[in-house]
Amino acid sequence: MEIIPLSFPLNGLSTLSLDKPLSIAIGHFDGVHRGHQNVIRQAVAQAKEAEMLSAVLTFDPHPKEVLGQGDQYYRCLTPLEVKTALFAELGVDLVFIMRFDQEFASVSPERFVDEVLRILRAKQVVVGFDFNFGHRGSGNAEALQRLGQPDIAVHVIEPLFEDGKKVSSTYIREALEMGDLELAERLLGRPYEVQGIVIHGDKRGRTIGFPTANLQFNAPYIAPRIGVYAMIAMLGDKAYPGVLNYGLKPTFNKDDLLPVMEAHLFDFHGDIYGEQMRLQLISFIRAEKKFNSIDELVQQIQTDSERAKEILSYHGEEK
Repeated sequence: MEIIPLSFPLNGLSTLSLDKPLSIAIGHFDGVHRGHQNVIRQAVAQAKEAEMLSAVLTFDPHPKEVLGQGDQYYRCLTPLEVKTALFAELGVDLVFIMRFDQEFASVSPERFVDEVLRILRAKQVVVGFDFNFGHRGSGNAEALQRLGQPDIAVHVIEPLFEDGKKVSSTYIREALEMGDLELAERLLGRPYEVQGIVIHGDKRGRTIGFPTANLQFNAPYIAPRIGVYAMIAMLGDKAYPGVLNYGLKPTFNKDDLLPVMEAHLFDFHGDIYGEQMRLQLISFIRAEKKFNSIDELVQQIQTDSERAKEILSYHGEEK
């Protein structure tokens, strides 16, 4: 899969080896959830059927972040690097990453079709039912169908529903805030995952028999509810079950601090400082609490670990 950065206006595209017309899925696709996957798979399927190249046109940063419509969009479900890897898994040939800035935000729907899609040789375009584009979001899927005529066929994908509610990035964010990782997994089609580098912490865990790996995020992820989780740590291609504490460690810390992620990997012994680690959050076990003694904390960690092992065993059987 080839990744191609773009900025508006599209200059220098003659250097690209676009020897075939394109079937393009368009969207920000934060989360690459099951609804997004339907859009992208349709573009890939149409490309194969018509002997075209399949592509995704996505935007960075999030349009609403640039337009000042909420700083919550600074935090993401899937950083750009993760999104592109997921696109590759879906069989996409090309990924166009359009820089979303004030100049691009001012482009009319007509110019977007003429000066972006037609320059990219788009012949098939696939979007979600709620797709908006152009200055102030003035274009929608119906407008795209009209403006694409006669040379660009536009296909609109209907929404998916889970528990009577539309599958969306917003719904996933709400699930994470509630600590409902099972719901998040159903919406995403995979466990919610964060990744980063293992850094040195205060090393208290090893003194009480539960050494932990502290994770420093690679990107501004949407953080889940503070508490304790059953999780799976990925180091390279190896998976290690474990229990995760995401919180302020109130038993030790008297002052308000930023929450930290501390992962205890079962039956693991090794030095992984400085290594990249991915954490798949499987299930919320309990809220964070302050303990009256270290012994009480140790006993609770043992209980949490046993509960995590039960959950992960069942999760593995489900797969």
